[in-house]
Amino acid sequence: MSGVRFVAIGDSFSEGVGDELPDGRVRGWADIAAQGWADAAGHPIQYANFAIRGKLAWPIVEEQLEPALALGPTHLSFNGGGNDMLRPRADIEHIADTFSRVLRRCDEEGVTLILLSGANPSGQLPMGSLIQRRGDALSAAVLRRVADRPDVVRALNWPDRELSTGAYWSDDRLHMNSNGHHRVAARVLHALGYEPPAEWWSPAERGAGSAGMAYYRQHVGPWMRRRITRTSSGDGRTAKYPTWVERTPQ
Repeated sequence: MSGVRFVAIGDSFSEGVGDELPDGRVRGWADIAAQGWADAAGHPIQYANFAIRGKLAWPIVEEQLEPALALGPTHLSFNGGGNDMLRPRADIEHIADTFSRVLRRCDEEGVTLILLSGANPSGQLPMGSLIQRRGDALSAAVLRRVADRPDVVRALNWPDRELSTGAYWSDDRLHMNSNGHHRVAARVLHALGYEPPAEWWSPAERGAGSAGMAYYRQHVGPWMRRRITRTSSGDGRTAKYPTWVERTPQ
Protein backbone atom coordinates (compact mmCIF):
# COMPACT_ATOMS: atom_id res chain seq x y z
CA MET A 1 0.00 0.00 0.00
CA SER A 2 1.60 3.26 -1.11
CA GLY A 3 0.55 6.89 -1.01
CA VAL A 4 -1.18 6.51 2.36
CA ARG A 5 -2.63 9.71 3.78
CA PHE A 6 -4.20 9.06 7.18
CA VAL A 7 -6.23 11.65 9.11
CA ALA A 8 -7.89 11.25 12.52
CA ILE A 9 -10.92 13.15 13.82
CA GLY A 10 -12.48 12.87 17.27
CA ASP A 11 -12.15 13.85 20.91
CA SER A 12 -9.57 13.18 23.66
CA PHE A 13 -9.46 9.49 22.73
CA SER A 14 -8.01 10.32 19.30
CA GLU A 15 -6.10 13.41 20.41
CA GLY A 16 -4.14 11.17 22.77
CA VAL A 17 -4.98 12.54 26.23
CA GLY A 18 -3.48 10.33 28.92
CA ASP A 19 -0.39 9.49 26.89
CA GLU A 20 1.65 12.54 27.82
CA LEU A 21 5.28 12.83 26.73
CA PRO A 22 8.01 14.29 28.99
CA ASP A 23 7.75 17.67 27.23
CA GLY A 24 4.00 17.86 28.00
CA ARG A 25 2.76 17.06 24.50
CA VAL A 26 0.16 14.31 24.11
CA ARG A 27 0.88 11.40 21.80
CA GLY A 28 -1.87 8.75 21.75
CA TRP A 29 -2.89 5.78 19.66
CA ALA A 30 -3.26 7.70 16.37
CA ASP A 31 0.32 9.04 16.54
CA ILE A 32 1.58 5.59 17.53
CA ALA A 33 -0.40 3.85 14.79
CA ALA A 34 0.79 6.32 12.13
CA GLN A 35 4.41 5.58 12.95
CA GLY A 36 3.70 1.86 13.24
CA TRP A 37 1.94 1.94 9.87
CA ALA A 38 4.99 3.48 8.22
CA ASP A 39 7.27 0.96 9.92
CA ALA A 40 5.14 -2.04 8.95
CA ALA A 41 4.53 -0.90 5.37
CA GLY A 42 8.15 0.07 4.83
CA HIS A 43 7.41 3.45 3.29
CA PRO A 44 6.49 6.97 4.52
CA ILE A 45 2.89 7.90 5.17
CA GLN A 46 1.26 11.29 5.59
CA TYR A 47 -0.57 11.87 8.87
CA ALA A 48 -2.88 14.58 10.24
CA ASN A 49 -4.96 14.78 13.42
CA PHE A 50 -7.87 17.17 14.04
CA ALA A 51 -9.11 15.60 17.30
CA ILE A 52 -9.72 17.90 20.27
CA ARG A 53 -10.51 16.83 23.82
CA GLY A 54 -13.95 17.43 25.28
CA LYS A 55 -15.81 17.46 21.97
CA LEU A 56 -19.28 15.94 21.63
CA ALA A 57 -20.01 13.69 18.67
CA TRP A 58 -21.89 16.13 16.44
CA PRO A 59 -19.47 19.05 16.96
CA ILE A 60 -16.64 16.67 15.96
CA VAL A 61 -18.42 16.01 12.66
CA GLU A 62 -19.49 19.61 12.11
CA GLU A 63 -16.09 21.14 12.91
CA GLN A 64 -13.51 18.53 11.93
CA LEU A 65 -14.84 16.32 9.14
CA GLU A 66 -14.78 18.73 6.21
CA PRO A 67 -11.35 20.23 7.00
CA ALA A 68 -10.01 16.69 7.31
CA LEU A 69 -11.52 15.62 3.97
CA ALA A 70 -10.21 18.79 2.32
CA LEU A 71 -6.69 17.41 2.81
CA GLY A 72 -7.49 14.57 0.41
CA PRO A 73 -6.86 11.58 2.71
CA THR A 74 -6.90 7.94 1.68
CA HIS A 75 -7.98 6.88 5.19
CA LEU A 76 -9.96 8.68 7.90
CA SER A 77 -10.47 7.42 11.43
CA PHE A 78 -13.46 8.42 13.53
CA ASN A 79 -14.52 7.84 17.10
CA GLY A 80 -16.97 9.93 19.11
CA GLY A 81 -19.71 9.76 21.71
CA GLY A 82 -17.68 9.21 24.86
CA ASN A 83 -18.37 12.71 26.15
CA ASP A 84 -22.03 12.50 25.13
CA MET A 85 -22.50 9.39 27.25
CA LEU A 86 -21.47 11.31 30.37
CA ARG A 87 -24.28 13.86 29.91
CA PRO A 88 -27.63 13.40 31.73
CA ARG A 89 -29.70 12.92 28.56
CA ALA A 90 -27.79 11.01 25.92
CA ASP A 91 -29.68 10.21 22.71
CA ILE A 92 -27.85 7.08 21.57
CA GLU A 93 -29.41 6.90 18.10
CA HIS A 94 -28.65 10.57 17.46
CA ILE A 95 -25.03 10.01 18.49
CA ALA A 96 -24.78 6.95 16.25
CA ASP A 97 -26.07 9.00 13.33
CA THR A 98 -22.72 10.81 13.30
CA PHE A 99 -21.10 7.58 12.14
CA SER A 100 -23.56 7.39 9.24
CA ARG A 101 -22.71 10.97 8.27
CA VAL A 102 -18.98 10.29 8.37
CA LEU A 103 -19.35 7.11 6.32
CA ARG A 104 -21.49 8.87 3.71
CA ARG A 105 -18.97 11.66 3.27
CA CYS A 106 -16.08 9.20 3.10
CA ASP A 107 -17.96 7.30 0.38
CA GLU A 108 -18.52 10.53 -1.56
CA GLU A 109 -14.82 11.41 -1.36
CA GLY A 110 -13.49 7.88 -1.97
CA VAL A 111 -11.92 7.63 1.49
CA THR A 112 -11.58 4.42 3.52
CA LEU A 113 -13.17 4.79 6.96
CA ILE A 114 -11.37 3.39 9.98
CA LEU A 115 -14.13 2.95 12.55
CA LEU A 116 -13.14 2.80 16.20
CA SER A 117 -15.15 2.21 19.33
CA GLY A 118 -13.69 3.69 22.48
CA ALA A 119 -12.21 1.71 25.35
CA ASN A 120 -14.57 0.90 28.23
CA PRO A 121 -13.80 2.79 31.48
CA SER A 122 -17.05 1.88 33.24
CA GLY A 123 -15.62 -0.60 35.74
CA GLN A 124 -13.70 2.12 37.54
CA LEU A 125 -15.98 5.15 37.22
CA PRO A 126 -18.75 6.54 39.43
CA MET A 127 -22.08 5.55 37.83
CA GLY A 128 -20.16 2.92 35.88
CA SER A 129 -23.23 0.76 35.29
CA LEU A 130 -24.93 3.64 33.44
CA ILE A 131 -21.85 4.17 31.25
CA GLN A 132 -21.71 0.43 30.55
CA ARG A 133 -25.34 0.37 29.38
CA ARG A 134 -24.95 3.43 27.21
CA GLY A 135 -21.69 2.18 25.72
CA ASP A 136 -23.21 -1.19 24.91
CA ALA A 137 -26.18 0.53 23.26
CA LEU A 138 -23.97 2.92 21.26
CA SER A 139 -21.72 0.10 20.06
CA ALA A 140 -24.73 -1.89 18.88
CA ALA A 141 -26.28 1.15 17.16
CA VAL A 142 -23.06 1.95 15.29
CA LEU A 143 -22.51 -1.64 14.18
CA ARG A 144 -26.05 -1.76 12.78
CA ARG A 145 -25.16 1.19 10.58
CA VAL A 146 -22.12 -0.55 9.04
CA ALA A 147 -23.41 -4.13 9.09
CA ASP A 148 -23.41 -4.40 5.28
CA ARG A 149 -20.07 -2.62 4.80
CA PRO A 150 -17.13 -5.06 4.91
CA ASP A 151 -14.95 -2.33 3.40
CA VAL A 152 -15.09 -0.32 6.62
CA VAL A 153 -11.99 -1.01 8.71
CA ARG A 154 -13.15 -1.94 12.22
CA ALA A 155 -11.01 -1.43 15.33
CA LEU A 156 -13.48 -2.21 18.11
CA ASN A 157 -12.15 -1.53 21.60
CA TRP A 158 -15.32 -1.41 23.71
CA PRO A 159 -15.64 -5.24 23.92
CA ASP A 160 -11.97 -5.65 24.95
CA ARG A 161 -12.17 -6.75 28.60
CA GLU A 162 -8.40 -6.65 29.03
CA LEU A 163 -8.33 -3.00 27.93
CA SER A 164 -10.96 -2.22 30.59
CA THR A 165 -8.63 -3.18 33.46
CA GLY A 166 -6.79 -0.59 35.53
CA ALA A 167 -3.33 -1.13 34.03
CA TYR A 168 -4.44 0.65 30.85
CA TRP A 169 -5.92 3.80 32.42
CA SER A 170 -4.69 7.17 33.65
CA ASP A 171 -5.22 8.47 37.16
CA ASP A 172 -8.47 10.14 36.12
CA ARG A 173 -9.88 6.67 35.17
CA LEU A 174 -11.49 8.25 32.11
CA HIS A 175 -8.56 8.45 29.69
CA MET A 176 -6.23 5.64 28.69
CA ASN A 177 -2.57 5.81 29.68
CA SER A 178 0.32 4.94 27.34
CA ASN A 179 -0.40 1.21 27.79
CA GLY A 180 -3.97 1.69 26.62
CA HIS A 181 -3.05 3.88 23.66
CA HIS A 182 -0.48 1.32 22.51
CA ARG A 183 -3.06 -1.49 22.72
CA VAL A 184 -5.54 0.52 20.63
CA ALA A 185 -2.79 1.31 18.09
CA ALA A 186 -2.02 -2.41 17.89
CA ARG A 187 -5.69 -3.14 17.15
CA VAL A 188 -5.77 -0.49 14.40
CA LEU A 189 -2.66 -1.89 12.71
CA HIS A 190 -4.05 -5.42 12.97
CA ALA A 191 -7.32 -4.28 11.38
CA LEU A 192 -5.30 -2.77 8.52
CA GLY A 193 -3.59 -6.12 7.93
CA TYR A 194 -0.27 -5.50 9.68
CA GLU A 195 1.32 -7.23 12.65
CA PRO A 196 2.05 -4.70 15.42
CA PRO A 197 4.95 -5.12 17.86
CA ALA A 198 3.94 -7.75 20.41
CA GLU A 199 4.71 -5.48 23.36
CA TRP A 200 1.99 -3.03 22.28
CA TRP A 201 -0.65 -5.52 23.36
CA SER A 202 0.53 -5.86 26.97
CA PRO A 203 1.05 -3.19 29.65
CA ALA A 204 4.27 -2.12 31.27
CA GLU A 205 4.29 -2.06 35.06
CA ARG A 206 2.49 0.94 36.50
CA GLY A 207 1.77 2.16 40.02
CA ALA A 208 -1.69 2.87 41.40
CA GLY A 209 -3.27 6.27 40.81
CA SER A 210 -5.22 8.47 43.19
CA ALA A 211 -8.00 6.85 45.20
CA GLY A 212 -10.76 7.77 47.64
CA MET A 213 -11.38 11.47 48.22
CA ALA A 214 -8.14 12.41 46.46
CA TYR A 215 -9.58 11.05 43.22
CA TYR A 216 -12.75 13.13 43.62
CA ARG A 217 -10.78 16.29 44.43
CA GLN A 218 -8.32 15.94 41.58
CA HIS A 219 -10.56 14.63 38.82
CA VAL A 220 -14.30 14.46 39.54
CA GLY A 221 -14.53 17.95 41.04
CA PRO A 222 -12.96 19.76 38.07
CA TRP A 223 -15.12 17.76 35.65
CA MET A 224 -18.28 18.77 37.55
CA ARG A 225 -17.21 22.43 37.58
CA ARG A 226 -16.87 22.36 33.79
CA ARG A 227 -20.38 20.92 33.49
CA ILE A 228 -21.82 23.62 35.79
CA THR A 229 -20.02 26.44 33.98
CA ARG A 230 -20.69 24.88 30.55
CA THR A 231 -17.03 24.93 29.64
CA SER A 232 -14.93 22.24 28.04
CA SER A 233 -11.38 20.97 28.47
CA GLY A 234 -11.03 21.62 24.75
CA ASP A 235 -12.01 25.30 24.84
CA GLY A 236 -9.37 27.36 23.07
CA ARG A 237 -7.50 24.35 21.75
CA THR A 238 -6.69 23.75 18.12
CA ALA A 239 -5.82 20.59 16.20
CA LYS A 240 -2.30 19.36 16.87
CA TYR A 241 -1.66 18.29 13.25
CA PRO A 242 -4.07 20.21 10.96
CA THR A 243 -1.78 19.70 7.95
CA TRP A 244 0.16 16.68 6.78
CA VAL A 245 3.21 15.55 8.70
CA GLU A 246 5.33 12.73 7.31
CA ARG A 247 6.04 9.56 9.25
CA THR A 248 8.98 7.61 7.85
CA PRO A 249 9.99 4.01 8.69
CA GLN A 250 12.35 3.74 11.64
